[in-house]
Amino acid sequence: MKKIHKIVIFLIIALFIVSCSDELNIEPLSSITVGRYWKTEEDAESALYGTYTSFRGAASAGWGDPSLLYAIGEARSETMAPGQLVYTTAKYYLDSDFSLLFTGPEWSSFYRMIHNANLVLKYVPGIEFKSQAKKDNILAQAYAIRAFLYFRMAQTWGDLPLRLDPIESVDRDVLYIERTPKSEIFKVIKADIDKAVTLFGDDNSFPDGRNVWSKPAVNALKADVYLWTGKAEGGGNADFTAALNALNEIETSEVGLLDDFRQVFTKKGNKEILFAFYGDNIEGAASNASLMNFQFNPTGIPDSILQIIGPASGSGYFYLSDLVANQFTNDDQRKNATFCDVYTVLNGVKSYYGRSVVKTPGIDEYNQRKWIDDYPIYRYADVLLMKAEAKNALGQDPSAEINKVRERAYKENYAEHIFVNGSKIQNDEAILKERLLELVTEGKRWHDLVRFGKAFELVPALQNNVGDDYLLLFPLSKNILSQEPKVKQNPGYEDL
Repeated sequence: MKKIHKIVIFLIIALFIVSCSDELNIEPLSSITVGRYWKTEEDAESALYGTYTSFRGAASAGWGDPSLLYAIGEARSETMAPGQLVYTTAKYYLDSDFSLLFTGPEWSSFYRMIHNANLVLKYVPGIEFKSQAKKDNILAQAYAIRAFLYFRMAQTWGDLPLRLDPIESVDRDVLYIERTPKSEIFKVIKADIDKAVTLFGDDNSFPDGRNVWSKPAVNALKADVYLWTGKAEGGGNADFTAALNALNEIETSEVGLLDDFRQVFTKKGNKEILFAFYGDNIEGAASNASLMNFQFNPTGIPDSILQIIGPASGSGYFYLSDLVANQFTNDDQRKNATFCDVYTVLNGVKSYYGRSVVKTPGIDEYNQRKWIDDYPIYRYADVLLMKAEAKNALGQDPSAEINKVRERAYKENYAEHIFVNGSKIQNDEAILKERLLELVTEGKRWHDLVRFGKAFELVPALQNNVGDDYLLLFPLSKNILSQEPKVKQNPGYEDL
């Protein structure tokens, strides 16, 4: 109870902190608050948990700030089709009216979370702990949080204002800063990852629930970062090797594929999860499935389908596109565990109604859908496919990793889907498609398309814009530009 009380105090402080500055909505901590709060191990723990509460919000369903990880990682790809309620702010994901991007996702919530992580990194070193390993673990998690957030922002917006300290001054030179080149941002990201790995030491285990950063999870982030810089930032073989080494280290931890694909998302803390945002009926859910569910169920849906999709709940903004759904074969267990085509039958007439995502199904409680499933950030199938990608980039055979994923997906029909090593180009095409089938709706597709250099080829809204590479970055929203006077719009979007 005392720990919960501390967390509540920290969250109140954090909310108070984020209320002033126009740029990041951050007000400096008073000396009284600092003097009273950062004293004990419990203070450090509650501050870290409070940071996770905000961090989890970035994976939650919705379009507004802070619900961003899904919006920037999935919905601009080819996976989305318009649902029952397509509204203007979301519409830019679906067509070529790129001017609507100007009102799209923004980075404010990311910087609030970075501010919280920076508080931990500044004040926890001055707190005495009974166990140095516990102190190091808290710091390692804070470095991982900051690295992950900067990584996702750099992928999305490129150059960024770089803040490595909490904002504790109202001085305009502190509040308002220019963007730092993306190349320098990635140096910071990699340095934070190295610090986190070092601070975790020899501890390659997972905490209960696998809902906070651990050494294997940070190694997955490291591989993700180095694959990106190897391909998108010109890092080449040195970065691919670093990614592969990190992925090999993950293999020494307690990880594996579940036999039942459905259970990956419904069985909390399972061995396939490296890191997931926690969701429950009290603290709130982390699932994004509500974005791709029905706002209401019409009369006439058969009971057999209602048992799968449950009561209507969610936004109804998008459905999984035909383009993607049609790439699943009927013998792939991931198909029925990912989506359900919904029909109505009225007076004997069968009519197609839409497509519901069932990957994170939640629960039916009093005829209301509760989105309580954890939302995975890194899981073992992702690790295997990243390893296949790294090996292929280095001229090695990626067959073993691809086939592990396919064997689970196709089960008794696996023999018909065995992957055979081909050219680098052929292998990359197979890996990218396998990532689509395995990870769709998990907030990774857009980043994958950019990293593999396939966005203009595979996204219908971009196919007439080949050569307009500025579209691979999001523009800065009008809110950010109005709040941050030293920040300039991304090239290509100046006339929005």
